[in-house]
Amino acid sequence: MNLDLAAHYLDEARRQLRGHKRMAESAMAQLSDEEFFVTLDPESNSVAILVKHLAGNMRSRFTDFLTTDGEKPDRHRDTEFEMPARPSREELMRMWEEGWQSVFSAIDSLGPEDFARTVTIRGEPHTILQAINRQIAHYAYHVGQIVLLAKHLRGAEWKTLSIARGQSTQFEKKAIGKLGMKEK
Repeated sequence: MNLDLAAHYLDEARRQLRGHKRMAESAMAQLSDEEFFVTLDPESNSVAILVKHLAGNMRSRFTDFLTTDGEKPDRHRDTEFEMPARPSREELMRMWEEGWQSVFSAIDSLGPEDFARTVTIRGEPHTILQAINRQIAHYAYHVGQIVLLAKHLRGAEWKTLSIARGQSTQFEKKAIGKLGMKEK
């Protein structure tokens, strides 16, 4: 891979991952401690369970990213979807932060020359590009679930994380004004 292209890719991967983290945290900040643990039905995950799962996945995938399989032997994925003893929200958020620290530390340690390397996840070889893209997609999937749950639980009290419904035209006018452009 072209070294400039690899460097640009790493910057974009960081940008997307930071955006996913920020979106999930903005949604979670709107939830009460009680809502954080709510499941919609027996087969659903709560935001707390999604946080626990994501933290476990991040730790496993990105600890020793270049040198060990992304599915660590001490990871017990199925238990990430169980909550026999309810941890505190603070404990789960500590795990969340540690997971993201693993992600960003691993990606920050990569250089364009590393794109010639292969890593494994569950014994399956992946290029660096494939491995990072796999995780970006996985995190986006679960962040979407967190946002949907938070929006559902907050109902009319939900504060949108993007352009509010019915406000697209106003947003576009504001953006055009900031750029010093004329409207069409």
